[in-house]
Amino acid sequence: MTDVTTRTPDIETTGQVGEQIAIPLGDGPEEKALARPHEHMVTERVLEPSRALVPLDLAAPRLSPAERLMRLAYRVGVPGKTLAAPFRKANGLRLLATVETPLAGERAAGVALRAGHFLVHGVKAPIGQVDFASASAKLTPPFERVVHGYGWLRDLAGCCPREQAAPVAQRIHAAWLEANPKPGKAAAWDVEQVGHRLLAWLVNAPLLMTEEPLRGKTLAAIEESARWLDRNVTKASDRLGEVAGWTALAAAGLLLSDGKPRRLYAEAGLARALGDLIAEDGGVLSRSPLAQMDALALLVELTACYHAMKLDPPDALATMMDLLVPPLLTLMHGEAGLGSWQGAGAVSAEKVAGLIRASGVRTRPLKDVRQWGFQRATGGKTILQFDAAPPPLPRHARAGCASTLAFELSSAGQRIVVNCGGAAFAGGQVPHRIEQGLRATAAHSTLVLDDANSTAVLIKGKLGAGVNEVEVDRRAIGTGRGSATRLEASHDGYAQRFGLMHRRILVLRDDGSELLGEDVLLPVGKRGKTGKIGYAIRYHIGPGIELKLSEDRKGAGLALPDGTYWQFRVGGEFTGEVAIEESLWVDGNGRPQPIEQLVVQGMTSRSGGSFSWLLKQMG
Repeated sequence: MTDVTTRTPDIETTGQVGEQIAIPLGDGPEEKALARPHEHMVTERVLEPSRALVPLDLAAPRLSPAERLMRLAYRVGVPGKTLAAPFRKANGLRLLATVETPLAGERAAGVALRAGHFLVHGVKAPIGQVDFASASAKLTPPFERVVHGYGWLRDLAGCCPREQAAPVAQRIHAAWLEANPKPGKAAAWDVEQVGHRLLAWLVNAPLLMTEEPLRGKTLAAIEESARWLDRNVTKASDRLGEVAGWTALAAAGLLLSDGKPRRLYAEAGLARALGDLIAEDGGVLSRSPLAQMDALALLVELTACYHAMKLDPPDALATMMDLLVPPLLTLMHGEAGLGSWQGAGAVSAEKVAGLIRASGVRTRPLKDVRQWGFQRATGGKTILQFDAAPPPLPRHARAGCASTLAFELSSAGQRIVVNCGGAAFAGGQVPHRIEQGLRATAAHSTLVLDDANSTAVLIKGKLGAGVNEVEVDRRAIGTGRGSATRLEASHDGYAQRFGLMHRRILVLRDDGSELLGEDVLLPVGKRGKTGKIGYAIRYHIGPGIELKLSEDRKGAGLALPDGTYWQFRVGGEFTGEVAIEESLWVDGNGRPQPIEQLVVQGMTSRSGGSFSWLLKQMG
C-alpha cells in the first residue's frame, strides 16, 4: 500500500523571533534569508498522524432475516418476481414513480441538442451524423460518455420545458435503441456506460416514454439492461464504474415493479463498492476531482429515486455524501472553481456549486487532510493548494498525473500559479496527441529532474513506477511580522533513477501577501553521487497575467487583470536565469488556453542542492 506519512509530535515550541518571514526583493545579504524559510518559526503545531489511500469500511444496510434471505436468493439467481410475489401473479413491467432530480445539466449543451448538435467540451457533432451503433462507432471517450451513457439527457431536460424537450429526446433515443437492439461487448456495454444510461432512463423517463411504441421499447430496454447489470456489474474496469452500475441497479429496484429483491441486492453491493472507492476522509482513491464529482452526482440521483418512492435512503448514502463534499471544497479557488488536478480542467464554479447545492450538504473544506492528499492553506484572499501525496495506484487512476509536490495559488479569485490540467478532456478540444504530455510532471508547477517524470506516465490514463512515499509536515508558525502556514513534503520519485529526494517547503503568510518556497534535493543513502544533473522548476502562470523579466533575470513581475502586481524572485544560491516559456491551461469547458510559464533551470550537483524563491504581492 502506498503511504503518506504525516509527522506527528503534538508539540508547541518557542524560539528566537525573526524580523520577517521573507526577504526584500533586492539583491543583498538579506537575500540569504530566502534560502532557509524554516528558521523563522516562533510557534508550531503539527497535524495528527495519518495513513493515506485506505479504503472506507462501509457496512450494508441492516436487514431482517427474511430480507437477508431474499437478498441471498436473488444473488444466486432466483428471479425477483418469484421472490417479491411468490403467491400471486407477478405485476406487469412498469415504473412506480416519477423522479424529480435536483441536478441541473449544462444549458449550452441542451440548447445545442435542440439545434441538432451534440456539444461536448466545446466540440459540436451533428446528431444526424453520429453512428449510434457501439460496435462500429469509434467515438472519443468524452463522446462515448455523452452518447452511450446518455449524459445528454440531463442537459436537454434542464434547458427547456418538458413538452419542448421530449420530441428531441425521443428522436435521439429511438435512433440509439434501433442501433443497439441487444447487449453486446462494445463501448455501449461497458458497465459504467450501462449504469449511467439506465439511471438516466429511470430518472428522466417522462422525456422518453410519452407515447407508444417507444414507451414499450424503453421499458423492455430498462429491464434488459438491469438484468445485464445483475450479471456483469462486478466486471467493471474500476470501482467508479462499479459504483455507477450498483447505483443504477438500486434505482431499478426502487422504481420497477416487484423490484425489492434487486434493491436489497444492489444496496449491499453499492456499500461494498463505495467502501472500495472512497478513503476514510471522503476522497476517492483516484484523487481526481472529476471522479469525486461523478460519485457525488450518482448518489444525489439515487437519493432522488428514494424520495420519489417516499422511502428513506440508507444511512450510508447520506454519510457518503457528507464525506464527498468537503474534499471538493478543499480544491476550490477563490472564484469557487476547482483546481487542475489528476486530469481535471478548471471546472467552473457554477457546475461545482450546482452539484453541492443538489447534494444538500452544508459543510466546510476538508481541514485535516490525510488520505485525500491535497493540502489547502489560506491567507486573506489567497488560497494555496499543494499535492502532498503519491499519485493514485494504477488500478484507481484514469487520467493519472505525475503531479507530486505541485502547487496552485490564487488570490482574490484570480489564478496566479496553475497546472495545465485537462488530460481527462482529451477527445474534445484537447487533442489526444497531447494527453500524455498534460499528465507529465512538467505540466505541473513543481520541480523536474532531467526532463523525467517523477512517476512514469503510461497509456490509457495509467501510471507506473515512481513516487511510493510522501512525508508531510504541516505547521502554524509565528514570525516577527505575524503568523503563517508552513507546509513541507518530500517524495522519493527520483530516488531510484537519480539518487535524489525532492523536498518542497511552502510558507504562506496569513495575510496572503507572500508565498515563500524552497526546493531541496537530498542525496539518498550515505554516499552521494558525483557529477551534475539538469533541473527545472516550473511555475505555470494563470490566464490573463502579463509577465516581464527583471533586468538581472533573477525574477519577474506579474501584472494581474485586476490591476494588482506580484513579483517573483529566486534566492542568492541560484546561478542560472529565470526564463519565460509558452504553456497552456485547460479551462472548465475543456478549451485549451495559451498561457506562459516561469522556468527556473540549470545544472545541480548529484550530491544535492537547494533553490529558494519568493512570490510576493506588491503595494
